[in-house]
Amino acid sequence: MTDTATPVGGQRPPGRRAAGLGLLGPAFVAAIAYVDPGNVAANLTAGARYGYLLLWVLIAANASAVVVQYLSAKLGIVTGRSLPELLGLRMRRTPRLLFWAQAEVVAAATDVAEVIGGALALHLLFGVPLVVGGLITGVVSMAILLLQHHRGARTFEAVVTAMLAVLTVGFCAGLLFAQVSPAALVAGIAPRFADSGSVLLAASMLGATVMPHAVYLHSALARDRHGDTPVGPERRRILVATRWDVALALVLAGGVNIAMLVLAAATLQGVSGTDSIPGAQHAIAENVGPVVGVLFSVGLLASGLASTSVGCMAGAEIMHGLLHVRVPLVVRRLVTLVPAIVLLALRYDPTQLLVISQVVLSFGIAFAIVPLVAYTSRPSVMGDDVNALGTKVLAWLIAAVIVALNIALIVLTVTG
Repeated sequence: MTDTATPVGGQRPPGRRAAGLGLLGPAFVAAIAYVDPGNVAANLTAGARYGYLLLWVLIAANASAVVVQYLSAKLGIVTGRSLPELLGLRMRRTPRLLFWAQAEVVAAATDVAEVIGGALALHLLFGVPLVVGGLITGVVSMAILLLQHHRGARTFEAVVTAMLAVLTVGFCAGLLFAQVSPAALVAGIAPRFADSGSVLLAASMLGATVMPHAVYLHSALARDRHGDTPVGPERRRILVATRWDVALALVLAGGVNIAMLVLAAATLQGVSGTDSIPGAQHAIAENVGPVVGVLFSVGLLASGLASTSVGCMAGAEIMHGLLHVRVPLVVRRLVTLVPAIVLLALRYDPTQLLVISQVVLSFGIAFAIVPLVAYTSRPSVMGDDVNALGTKVLAWLIAAVIVALNIALIVLTVTG
């Protein structure tokens, strides 16, 4: 099966096959979604409020994300189509439109979180008003998207990977100076909750870690890079390289998330005023050092700028695959920037908006994962590369746990 649609970047990759490290890259773009500003809010809140208690949530979520993102990439490589494209081809009109609506809500929540994160970072670094910071974040993300369109996927991947490196340093630097408790760290690996608030926060962390828009996008990125590969040794080589790509990218992203929670647990627990990102940044600067505070803000800025570009690409692929409509990325960037700017102008608490956005994302995870697991488990779709029995069982188990946690989230939210 071959893809006849225009790829995400608007350009087809060259026919010559890459080798070695040249096969890596798509997963690092998708991994940006796992370290976006929503993650910062959820992880800092978890560490400051509950210490190391919810560390196990991040470990389990990141391990699940490795499986999910590999299946997404494999789907794009084997079928030559993205997950939204396959859904758009196989669903009738009304279900397809309803599916698109929920996916767009998820994409919008993602965009809001990322623009707000960039605005907060500019405010912390330079005192820029939040609305102005949101506009600057939008303009810079447009420039990044234009770079991807005119210079191609490889240049875009290099820029995003560089930003991933910057935010890794920014978010992890504080651990060099924090007094981490080894015993509490080990205790945090044991799965448990403290109260209904910890369950709600766990769902937010899950929504911030296993990202539905990253699932949709990764299949498109892999399709554009490798999706016309025929059955045979070449495809097997690419699938092996893709496993390494996903593992390396998500180990890095997972490590950053864990570092944020551990830093908050070690330095912010019991400290007043840490229920917001600005308050947490101030406390980190006071307790660990001003240089670490600045590095944290730089990491937040890199996170916001990179993730909002990736989120916009995901939204464009969702619209194309499900509605068969392709809107220029810059136009979409302008439209999706509006809700974030409005919310900032209305002076809602930015940190609370970030946490809520991750809860919204958690509702969309099942809609992405269930069809992904179903398609990759069907021989009629995947041929010889269908999921092995062990992979199938593990993937359905991950999907079941995520759905169960979302049901618990709904019950807790309704009952207060």
